[in-house]
Amino acid sequence: MKKLIPQFGEARLQGRSDAFTTLARSVIGQQISVKTAQAAWEKFAGLMSASSSARVQPAAVLALPEGALKGIGLPARKIEYLSDLAQHFEAGTVHVRQWTQMDDEAIIDELVAIRGIGRWTAEMFLIFHLTRPNVLPLDDPRLLKGISENYFSGEPVSRAEARELGEAWAPYRSVATWYIWRSLDPLPVE
Repeated sequence: MKKLIPQFGEARLQGRSDAFTTLARSVIGQQISVKTAQAAWEKFAGLMSASSSARVQPAAVLALPEGALKGIGLPARKIEYLSDLAQHFEAGTVHVRQWTQMDDEAIIDELVAIRGIGRWTAEMFLIFHLTRPNVLPLDDPRLLKGISENYFSGEPVSRAEARELGEAWAPYRSVATWYIWRSLDPLPVE
């Protein structure tokens, strides 16, 4: 970290948007390029502005006519995931207002109960939306690659080795992760 921090300056993680929008955007952007994800999001947001609300809300997603999401090119699986996400928010099975008092693992447990959201997505949500300071996303291949390059001379690193190294970064493992990512790609994705 002593070498990385001066290279990339101060990191400030700032949460954006509301929880539902952030998670919907994550679902839409899964397994596609940043550019393609942005184009898909813009089409989706266009549907929302054409509906009763300009803001992406669970009820608005559930109220969309059948085929609307298919009509903008979303695959059936992502449509299922968006619907499940909206249903969880509408039913109150995610406790957004209590998240500030909940620990990270409890929030992860709530989120991974939603189809289409795995641990990695939940951890990214903790880091970038809730700005939790002590998340070490061991399922992130870029983190493992960055640790390998910065601490193990490019040799492959196991999750156990990464976890052990990450203990020294507590209670700011999210910030350390951000610096590791910057060492691989100096410009953060917006």
